[in-house]
Amino acid sequence: MKGRQIVLWNIFGYIDTRSASSYIDLVVGAFNFNRRGEKMSISSEFKEFALKGNVMDLAVGVIIGAAFGKIVDSLVSDIIMPILGKITGGLDFSNMFVALAPIPEGNAGTYVALKAAGVPMLAYGNFITIVINFIILAFIIFLMVKQMNKLKKTAPPTPAATPEDVMLLREIRDSLKNK
Repeated sequence: MKGRQIVLWNIFGYIDTRSASSYIDLVVGAFNFNRRGEKMSISSEFKEFALKGNVMDLAVGVIIGAAFGKIVDSLVSDIIMPILGKITGGLDFSNMFVALAPIPEGNAGTYVALKAAGVPMLAYGNFITIVINFIILAFIIFLMVKQMNKLKKTAPPTPAATPEDVMLLREIRDSLKNK
């Protein structure tokens, strides 16, 4: 039995001595039970996790969010930034950068050319564009959540059923009025 014993250690020192099979049962069995305490197989556990409504909603949200992000990127780079550049007197945010190394001779000196040449740069114009993307996306998501909250108006609570003794008292009252 001594050969099958293993010693568990951690950064604090000695923890426990167990047989190898009991240690494996401890590690593997710890996560293999459902809510009712019944043992589950890996496939049934994964199926329960994957088919929960929240996981499917999250997957759909991520896919739609990725597509929506591309639409916002196009809106910012193709519509908003040119208008902003026109308002600011032809300012081109895509070429706003600070070169952190000497610019090679014969290079055009644009952001794209310097990036292709491997010159390290602080592209603060690109950062400004991404911040504008984020603000627009956050505002649109805010409007969507606000609209969804309006659509989810709660129904007024249904009044509780009138107790039987109150109904009898009302009948007695009504019969006395009719006399």
